[in-house]
Amino acid sequence: MNTLIGLIIIAIGSMGQSSSYVPINKIKDWSWENFWLVQGVFAWLVFPLLGALLANSAPELMQMYSSNALASLKAIGFGVLWGIGGLTFGLSMRFLGIALGQSVALGTCAAFGTLIPAVLSGTDLLSPKGLVLLLAVAVALVGIALVGYAGSLRSKNMSEEERRKAIKDFALKKGLLIALLSGVMSACFSLGLNAGIPIKEASIASGAKDFFAQNPVTLLVTIGGFFTNLVYCLYMNRKNRTSHEIRKSSKSVLANNVLFCALAGLLWYSQFFGLGMGQSFFEPNGLMMAFSWSILMSLNVVFSNVWGIILKEWKGVGRKASFYLVLGMGVLIFSLIIPSLF
Repeated sequence: MNTLIGLIIIAIGSMGQSSSYVPINKIKDWSWENFWLVQGVFAWLVFPLLGALLANSAPELMQMYSSNALASLKAIGFGVLWGIGGLTFGLSMRFLGIALGQSVALGTCAAFGTLIPAVLSGTDLLSPKGLVLLLAVAVALVGIALVGYAGSLRSKNMSEEERRKAIKDFALKKGLLIALLSGVMSACFSLGLNAGIPIKEASIASGAKDFFAQNPVTLLVTIGGFFTNLVYCLYMNRKNRTSHEIRKSSKSVLANNVLFCALAGLLWYSQFFGLGMGQSFFEPNGLMMAFSWSILMSLNVVFSNVWGIILKEWKGVGRKASFYLVLGMGVLIFSLIIPSLF
């Protein structure tokens, strides 16, 4: 029962993340670098800070961070690297659309983000536990590959005009390269959480509930990611001369954009808030805990493609593409329960 509860909580967070790009469509008169940075303030600073404060008070957080300085620096450092993945993740959506972009990026992220922390924590991938973990990851990757194949079929069946209408800046080769880079670097978030385990343990020792104990670590990783995105967005502001857009926005446009950026940030953060809560229902050193990163990424792919269908990115793609899309999503859902079968 605990495993099921954990899966449901992670699924709710995943649903939020996969919905986070929808409010961005409501942004008016701002260039990409401006709305990306503003939503990042909420996604990577405001809501993670509020989440951390649910676990511990501000003085307790400062004490934990200073007492575990090396772990804190590692978490922030991996966050900086993850920021590159988060940055290019947004670009992959721009060039491939929600469905295909998230599928490729999250698939790569799932494999690296699950197996590397497992190896670093001492798991022998050739042991019974390691082999089950490899099997579960492999099945998840098969599901993601099937969804990706459906995406390639979709691009072949769509006319150039239809592609541009569904995805304004559609560019398959460029988008795939960016999505792969995004996946590898995005896995650093998982490495950051793994590096911050001493902080999580200190949080629990300070009286935090297991539900919220990972939130202080998440804050450190997102702070690192925010720094990366801040540097790039300011560079793009200068290059494109778009820094005036926010300052010169009318009150109605500013209110509209900040509101939807805040909503996007909240939805995005919900995936890691839900991950931490969901993990608290898993056995600490069990397979479900080790596989939880892949669970989140797999669910993100499923829900992102649901949004892709709703936003008509899959309209008119033909039966073959639709079949592989549904098959891939089914395989991904099946992969979630593999660790619990052994």
